[in-house]
Amino acid sequence: MTAQTVQSRTAAPVQPAADRRTVRKVLWVPQILLAVFLLVASGLPKLVGQADAVESFELIGWGQWFRYVTGVVEVSGAIGLLIPRLAGLAATGLIGLMAGAITTHLLVLDPVWGLMPAAFAVVFAAIAWNRRYETRELLRSFKR
Repeated sequence: MTAQTVQSRTAAPVQPAADRRTVRKVLWVPQILLAVFLLVASGLPKLVGQADAVESFELIGWGQWFRYVTGVVEVSGAIGLLIPRLAGLAATGLIGLMAGAITTHLLVLDPVWGLMPAAFAVVFAAIAWNRRYETRELLRSFKR
């Protein structure tokens, strides 16, 4: 059995590069908008102690340290979304953050507001999927 035969049996079907590039161009718009939202409207207010952010984290009951951690993760994710090499990894991490936000809204805060992080998670999943090859290469570079 040749190496090519083994590779063709084990390799997943590859999306044509032209299709990936087209989808990537389309995804840049929500990617940039979400990065701006995470940075300006969500992460920074948590880090500077905006009154509604402080109040929300009091209701959650985990203390204000968790507000800072969440703010740092949001700001880091926003920056990562804007760096092409890091965008897939950032989107993957932000899916986890959105899962926590959905859960928190459903169980502690206002359940209706859980729809917004759910919609964000869908977009982050599309970004992560589109950038999966770059993410895989980035993770492999850490092994070397």
